[in-house]
Amino acid sequence: MAPHFPLMVPGAQPDREHAEVRAPYDGTLIATVERTDRAGVETALETAHRLFRDRDSWLSPHERGAILERTARIMHARREELAVEAAREGGKPLVDSLIEVDRAVDSVKVCVERLRVQAGSEIPMGLTPASTGRLAFTWHEPIGVVVAFSAFNHPLNLIAHQVGPAVATGCPVIVKPAEATPLSCMRFVAILREAGLPEEWCQALQTTDLEVAGALVSDQRVGFFSFIGSDRVGWMLRSKLAPGTRCALEHGGAAPVIVAADADLDHALPLLAKGGFYHAGQVCVSVQRVFAERRIARELAERLAEAGNALKVGDPTEPDTDVGPLIRAAEVQRVGEWVREAIDGGAECLSGGEPRSANCYAPTVLFNPPADAKVSTHEIFGPVICVYPYDELDAAIERANALPVAFQAAVFTRDLDTALRASRRLDASAVMVNDHTAFRVDWMPFAGLRRSGLGVGGIPYTMSDMQIEKMVVVRSPEL
Repeated sequence: MAPHFPLMVPGAQPDREHAEVRAPYDGTLIATVERTDRAGVETALETAHRLFRDRDSWLSPHERGAILERTARIMHARREELAVEAAREGGKPLVDSLIEVDRAVDSVKVCVERLRVQAGSEIPMGLTPASTGRLAFTWHEPIGVVVAFSAFNHPLNLIAHQVGPAVATGCPVIVKPAEATPLSCMRFVAILREAGLPEEWCQALQTTDLEVAGALVSDQRVGFFSFIGSDRVGWMLRSKLAPGTRCALEHGGAAPVIVAADADLDHALPLLAKGGFYHAGQVCVSVQRVFAERRIARELAERLAEAGNALKVGDPTEPDTDVGPLIRAAEVQRVGEWVREAIDGGAECLSGGEPRSANCYAPTVLFNPPADAKVSTHEIFGPVICVYPYDELDAAIERANALPVAFQAAVFTRDLDTALRASRRLDASAVMVNDHTAFRVDWMPFAGLRRSGLGVGGIPYTMSDMQIEKMVVVRSPEL
């Protein structure tokens, strides 16, 4: 019998109908999860808001740090279990899910490290007659109730990135994981509570419908809204925020890569394959559009196709699986339609180009798709890499910058001037030189531009977003 996950909102009543969580690989029922309606959302908000307004109940920095340290230790001790369960519900291969768990543990540790070094500052006084006899300094306080909506593709580490900073900064947090992958979130919240966090400080829920979820976002008691998911949903939810609610949005892109003729292809190809086919391409900064100098473009594309053909596609819980399923069978159909459209428009399919099953799509390399094809203009979110030949570097950069999305980009070259020229001219929040676009560590800034997002992610930056810096000015004749 599949395990049952109760509603993690103290005092709230669950809906009579529970959500089913099924493995994307074969549709096996993994668990059932309780959901809640508007009354449950109101209970969660009232609890979180009451905690925030009662300053005497705030957890001290040393209490928050100790809770997070214990959380990291518990997660590390359950590494294999957390990884297997994340692979089952999200489809990311076990080898990569193990890495995700390690990153989530480190994300929690980074929260503690940031908490220890964060400090206010002194504002100069006494510089004018009017400022004489005064001392001004700042400290940090929590911004208020945090509401976090998360995505399916990194079901544990994304939650750590949204919930960990809220706990570290002392914000009561209500988290709604993706409908397809709620279990890793529920396990993370349970571990926080096991580590000593009072349950009211972190509540997790699934809602009965989108209208109920919208009511949670739009409430005036929300101080900060954190969203990871599609740009369509993110910008829509932002429009519903109450006046004064701050937010951060993290959406997707169609990451471009420039490969100059002098690039070390032996070095570049494994990185490009990993960056494009990792988690079946379901990554917001996945390698998607590779612009290669014409004299090496076909060789690069053919060798990339060989790399894709060598990958094992299948059960994500098997240790030797390289590429798992897409999150839903409908996504396999969509990716297949986009690929067929590109081929009908003149693209050459060098590998893949077809489903491996109802839930898995073969790693695919397309050579020179039309500029107006969906694979060239929209985020694929599937295991598809497009290679386009170019003659002039600036023309390739212009094509790379032509979309309304912008996130991370990359350039491969042995020439410093080429690397710097591309880095300065690519529209991106980060440019990786001789590395793939999906590189990330959890303490670096991570930001989508244009339609790709709002604000800056990464543990230290999220913690800053979830706080206010309050200034205190002391007037004294002794100053």
